[in-house]
Amino acid sequence: MNVVSKVNAEDGGDTRVRKGKLKSPMITLAHGGGGKAMRDLIDDVFVATFSNPHLNTLEDQARFDLADLAKIGDRLALTTDSFVVDPIFFPGGDIGKLAICGTVNDLAVGGATPLYLTCGMIIEEGMPVDTLRQIVQSMADTAREAGVQIVTGDTKVVERGSCDMIFINTAGVGVISEARQLGSSTARPGDRILVNGYLGDHGAAIMDARGDMCLESAIKSDCAPLGGLIEALFSAAPGTRFIRDATRGGVAAVLNEIAESSGCAIAIDEDKTPLRAEVRGFCEILGLDPLYLANEGKLVMVVPEQEASAALNALKEHQYGADSADIGTILADGHPGRVHMNTAFGGTRIVDMLIGDQLPRIC
Repeated sequence: MNVVSKVNAEDGGDTRVRKGKLKSPMITLAHGGGGKAMRDLIDDVFVATFSNPHLNTLEDQARFDLADLAKIGDRLALTTDSFVVDPIFFPGGDIGKLAICGTVNDLAVGGATPLYLTCGMIIEEGMPVDTLRQIVQSMADTAREAGVQIVTGDTKVVERGSCDMIFINTAGVGVISEARQLGSSTARPGDRILVNGYLGDHGAAIMDARGDMCLESAIKSDCAPLGGLIEALFSAAPGTRFIRDATRGGVAAVLNEIAESSGCAIAIDEDKTPLRAEVRGFCEILGLDPLYLANEGKLVMVVPEQEASAALNALKEHQYGADSADIGTILADGHPGRVHMNTAFGGTRIVDMLIGDQLPRIC
């Protein structure tokens, strides 16, 4: 597939047409060398798939009008993340989809409207070009769903054995409106804690994809872009105090961050915490706690008590929130900074921060 990339005179450049066709079925060191092979890779794989006016100029940076950004909000949001998940393809997603979702969600949980992403790839010599195309197409499809554009990037090729086929780094830019002031320290006694569905799916899916369990029915990752869900939440509960995607460290890590920052105690209920039977059984077999398993499509939200019902209804009407639940509350008393769970057996247990790593390289 050829790519045509143009710079229009009105964009401040001479009109030109670049066509590049990648001929090799495998990535070679030449594809990172700065010559024709690298240009063909960029044209044929990246620009052809990510094509948009900001990217197609092929300058060393993407350029934006500040006036256009100011129409959306008064503060700029910037985030960056790297993705080294193993394996790179798993039930429910792949490293490309994960890179877009992870970056978009990191912007959206701060109240930002995600707009633009960068993409840096470190590719191992010998990677099949068709595999790279599949990942890049997955990124483009997910970016389209999330309403963002990939506007600039970088490609490096390393010697065979220097990385596990591909690592991806992304950065994201978004804009936050003045009305949104979110933070873990803003939680108040009586606030409700909501999640938007089943927990631990991603961590379980990655472990299963590595062949550690050989389950009869594969657990799918919950990897998803959540900007639309968050907008639905704000519409129903404009007083929302805090949102965080529960990735590494799971829900337990987020709850402990809230408790520590706000100086409040938190109580959650085991029988209200949504878990798939497969994930629950998976954790029981391996001696894992599902509260610490990673998620890539789940949020922890702190909402004022008077807005909790409306928030929950709005979440449940969205495709990524159908199984949302109210799992606990911010306490007026109790041990400041401590999280505990009311168990299904009528007791309580402390939910502490994770020590060590239950499962490395899950994102």
